[in-house]
Amino acid sequence: MEVYLVRHTETVCKKGICYGQSDVDLKVPFLEQFESIKKQLPSDAVFYSSPLSRCTALAKYLSSSSISIDSRLMEMNFGDWEMKKWDAIPEADFTPWMTDFVNVTVPNGESFVALHYRVNEFLEELVSKYNSKKIVLITHAGVIRSILCAYSNSPLKDAFTNKVDFGDVIKIEL
Repeated sequence: MEVYLVRHTETVCKKGICYGQSDVDLKVPFLEQFESIKKQLPSDAVFYSSPLSRCTALAKYLSSSSISIDSRLMEMNFGDWEMKKWDAIPEADFTPWMTDFVNVTVPNGESFVALHYRVNEFLEELVSKYNSKKIVLITHAGVIRSILCAYSNSPLKDAFTNKVDFGDVIKIEL
């Protein structure tokens, strides 16, 4: 099964802002990027998207048919850190997370391993539902890194070795 992992394009958030599951707008102009992404995808694919508008806007542009929305494709929940500057997060909270971002849960949020479990649950359902279809997932960097770790059988602590830029399209075979 061909799976195309698509990261949304750049958001309006300034660099240094933590915006995980916050619903932020895309930076304009983005239609040229949307068109470039579309050229990299099969026309006969099944589309899934995170419910966040930065993904659904892209999904609606890319797909001429229906799109399935699934909350398991949302970015990591950064809880109390959402929409804060990374350097404004209290050191007492930030340091343990930076030491072990895989297992440490963000206050009122989730850990990377929790994201990984929900994403893997989604993928298992996807594989059992479609065994030979082409699938496009419009999602976020954290979700894509989680999938790439599972795909390459890499430890989650190495997730950030997977470079995932805004608007990237990464094809894998499941």
